Amino acid sequence: MSQQIYLDHAATTPVAAQALEAMIPYCRKLYGNPSSSYALAQDSRQAVEEARDVIAGAIGAKSHEIYFTAGGTESDNWAVKMSVFMQKQDGEAKPNASEKKHLITTKIEHHAILHACEWMEQQGYEVTYLPVDEQGVVSVRRLKEAIRPDTACISIMYANNEVGTIQPIREIGAIAAEHGIPFHTDAVQAFCQIPIDVKEQKISLLSASSHKCYGPKGVGFLYIDEQYGMPPFMHGGAQERQMRAGTENVPGIVGFAKAVAICQENMEERMQRERALRDYLIRRILTEIPYVRLNGYAKNRLPGNANFCFQFVEGEHLLVLLDMDGICASAGSACTTGSSEPSHVLTAMGLPRDLANGALRLTLGAHTTKDEIDVTVEAIKRHVEQLRSTSSWYLEFTGEQPKCM
Repeated sequence: MSQQIYLDHAATTPVAAQALEAMIPYCRKLYGNPSSSYALAQDSRQAVEEARDVIAGAIGAKSHEIYFTAGGTESDNWAVKMSVFMQKQDGEAKPNASEKKHLITTKIEHHAILHACEWMEQQGYEVTYLPVDEQGVVSVRRLKEAIRPDTACISIMYANNEVGTIQPIREIGAIAAEHGIPFHTDAVQAFCQIPIDVKEQKISLLSASSHKCYGPKGVGFLYIDEQYGMPPFMHGGAQERQMRAGTENVPGIVGFAKAVAICQENMEERMQRERALRDYLIRRILTEIPYVRLNGYAKNRLPGNANFCFQFVEGEHLLVLLDMDGICASAGSACTTGSSEPSHVLTAMGLPRDLANGALRLTLGAHTTKDEIDVTVEAIKRHVEQLRSTSSWYLEFTGEQPKCM
């Protein structure tokens, strides 16, 4: 195996050196439980609150609107399952007086949302799954048409984890606000990758995860707009202002905040750099390999995301060959690796099964180089040619003769 090339940053990112360094004291010397009363514990409590300030500032929120969780999946579940309680009565979160039992989401959400919505349906709630167009974008018109008097929440992801398409969040937020409906967005892929302002975009709830932005795994947050009431999702102790029980992951929270601070400092520069490399990668793939489709918009996508379908190729076979070269990539979401079914995102975008099965997602990061892109493109060209040379479907389509292996 040659030197490793990591192009799966949508699955996870390496912990930034500065974030890891910031965590170490809270693993060794400053290990106090933030809920205790002595000085050692108060050091931990202060660190958590300082981290909360940093993260709130990154999305234009107030510190008390940030609740730390174990990651994006927990935050998504909390938002979806408790959204029907989003009404304050006498300062407390109680069930909506109108018994609102309808939720709106899309067909391309992460499974943390889709499976949570399926569970809600089992509890007697109704869910509308909005379709998307061939680029993976939800229709604002269809969203308006789907709203009902009993709609309790709209949950639409900020940017898709597979194809990188960015949704019209500002328009969606305005529509939700106009109808007085809480708007949740799964921003796990978008947070710290592109600018977000929850107040300007009228976002009521937002989920994010540390390990997607060079922080440690096992920590995330849910933003809850102060004008809404929400019951706790985890019951037990009084942590997170009695909203999320369980001793805080202090080292993880500290590392998360440090990673966020670094990302915020150089976001514009990093976005420009990743976009340039992404566009270079897309251009080479589309011009040097025949029968390839770019999935999602060429420009309206996350800076580091490139998703392709290679006709006459099984994506899983291509991944194995790339892995043998030391190149880390994916066919889609890491949460569905090993599934024999094509991507639900690509299927929702209208791709036929045989084409969707040839998917390859390459996601760039802060340290990806042009040389790595060049090595990867050459490897893909070589392996696609190899796989097609043994494909009866491809040979029949092109009229070529099988090549001796």
